[in-house]
Order: sequence, then structure tokens, then C-alpha cells
Amino acid sequence: MKHHSLLPDKRGPVKRGPVKRGPWTTLQSEIKYTNPWITVREDQVVCPNGSEGIYGVVEPKIAVSVVALSPDNEIYLVGQYRYPTEKYSWELIEGGVEKGEDPLVAIKRELAEEAGLGAKNWEILSRDIQLSNCYTSEIAHLYLATELYPASGVPDPTEQLAVKVVAFSDAVNMVLSGEITDALSMIGILLAARKIATS
Repeated sequence: MKHHSLLPDKRGPVKRGPVKRGPWTTLQSEIKYTNPWITVREDQVVCPNGSEGIYGVVEPKIAVSVVALSPDNEIYLVGQYRYPTEKYSWELIEGGVEKGEDPLVAIKRELAEEAGLGAKNWEILSRDIQLSNCYTSEIAHLYLATELYPASGVPDPTEQLAVKVVAFSDAVNMVLSGEITDALSMIGILLAARKIATS
């Protein structure tokens, strides 16, 4: 994900003139932490009411996710333990976009890695979804993949995944009952359900 022009590529402050961002003014930015997956920055800001303060922003990679749908209207879900929430989670196949990578290429890679699948037909369900815009600049792109076929991929050695195939109607019920709580998965399944209902 691209940094704002105010920001450096390494930790430390950048002292430049004020930068207007809508009703906000950024006085200075400092990268507090960075790793291959996220950057955390702290901005000195003038708030819309004129008071000064700080604003912390988490900048991750662009996220991608796919509703992988079989000819029998079955969907592929991935289960894994999520470290930040300390809970097991059933989700769509998801991943991150590498710098300079096309998001479609990224999600095709993730589908092969996590489910051992490729797809002949790809459609965009939604672009630039803001997953939590109060503290992170993360955006996500959602896809629908059909005409699935076996494909080889190299699984991420740090992930311990379980893959299951469920009827699409059951996946919708998992969202509505609260069994699926991952935001991107909920959005993807419900958008796909609407698309299927109106097609």
C-alpha cells in the first residue's frame, strides 16, 4: 500500500509544512513501527475543531478475498485460529497484495495456496472496501470465482488452515447466525448472495 507523500520510507519524523486533509491538518508524521505486513504511524494534527492532537494510523497491505463457488452452489471456506482475537474463525479465502502486484494476481495465488484451486471465471464483487477507517487505511477488493478447477500452490508455512466446502445457503446462515464474524467474509458472502438472487 502506498504511503502518503508526507511520510518517509523508514522510521522517524518528517518535518514539513502543514498538509491539509479535508478538515484536518497534518503538522508532522512519524513512523513508529514497520514490518513486512504493516506500518504504524503517528501524526501530529490539528483537528476539525481547531485543537491539536495526535492520530495513530495503521497501514497494512491491500487485502483481497474471493467467494469461490462450485457449479453445485457450494463455497470454499478456510478455518484458522486468529492470533489478535484469540478465536478460531471460518472465513473466505483471503490474502495480501504485494507491492506493485495486481490484486487479481494476488487472489489467484491465494486461492491456489489455500484451497488448491484455480478458476476460469473471475468477477469483481466490490473494490476499495474500507474495513475499519477510523484507525487504518486498509482497503480490500472482493472477487467471485466460478468454473473452478484443481491448481497447485505453495501453502504459507506459518499458517495452519482447514478447508471445508459448504452449501452456499449454509454459508449465508453462518453469517446471519454469527458463526462467521470476519468482516470481509461477511461482506463477500452477502454480496454474492444478492448477485445470485438477482441473476
